[in-house]
Amino acid sequence: MKDALSIHRLLLERQMTHEIVRLPRHIGSADDLPEVLGLPPSRCLCTRVYLPYEPGRLYTAHHPLVAVIVTAGTRPAPSAVADALGVPEIRPAPVDLVNEVTDYAADLVAPLLLPAEVTTLVDQRAAHGDEVVYTTTGEPWTALGIHTLDLFALCDAKPTPIPCTHAHEGPES
Repeated sequence: MKDALSIHRLLLERQMTHEIVRLPRHIGSADDLPEVLGLPPSRCLCTRVYLPYEPGRLYTAHHPLVAVIVTAGTRPAPSAVADALGVPEIRPAPVDLVNEVTDYAADLVAPLLLPAEVTTLVDQRAAHGDEVVYTTTGEPWTALGIHTLDLFALCDAKPTPIPCTHAHEGPES
């Protein structure tokens, strides 16, 4: 499994300023970061993973997984993500598929070191400015602090206008 050390090595290799933060308590998902770090949700990012869906078909090489980076506590509007990808519909990817394809624990997927076949989008609101943001590392006891411009350059995320809802309002859990 990928972890904080894998991310740290990548960032050292690229000579990018960053910080691996040891959390005061374990987290269950990236949505826990604002509370644990004492930061506003806008400074903490989550990577949500989806599966393009076509009636009668599931995961195929033609439609690999999609990672969408949003602020903590929000979920992207599925229709907006589907429109951005040119597919009829998206659904949350099954946990076992997320674990297998990303090599991260499903609720702690980091936006870095994702396989090339995973399309990465970022909500434009999360990509504004160049402040330090925090995201998961694949481990429940660490977080990554990094400048947004460095993060999005490394993960090759495409800024996209994606309306979001609060996590507890959407159909996902």
